[in-house]
Amino acid sequence: MTANRKWHPWRYLRDHHPHIDVHFVDLRPHRLLGRVTRRGIEIDQGSRQRERRSTLTHELIHIERGPAPRHPYFALREERTVEELTARRLIPLRELVDAYIWCQGRVDDEMADELWVDLDVLQTRLRTLTPCERRWFDEEIARRSN
Repeated sequence: MTANRKWHPWRYLRDHHPHIDVHFVDLRPHRLLGRVTRRGIEIDQGSRQRERRSTLTHELIHIERGPAPRHPYFALREERTVEELTARRLIPLRELVDAYIWCQGRVDDEMADELWVDLDVLQTRLRTLTPCERRWFDEEIARRSN
């Protein structure tokens, strides 16, 4: 994948996991956007495209990392790890800066839409910036603001 090409979970699914089917079902009663089942990946049928993109990436990472631990503490840690990996895969740092500037520093649904992700993924990406990434992010914002 070239540096300027967005992560495309549907293409990745096709190329790396052609045996996995995606089903669009009503997951609202379960309060889920997606989940991995024996028959493949289920995504809530009412979700928007950017939510589907985020959810599919999240569930693919779950599949690649294997079953979550049964212990609640370790299961929560695994979920947080998958959330961070999802955010990193979907939002390259340079695109994050571009969207931040475009949206005048407002971290909201508009910025998430600009990045083609859901708001939770955007917030996770910002919250989990490494110190080096945070320094570059802040310096780049300052440089472009002059």
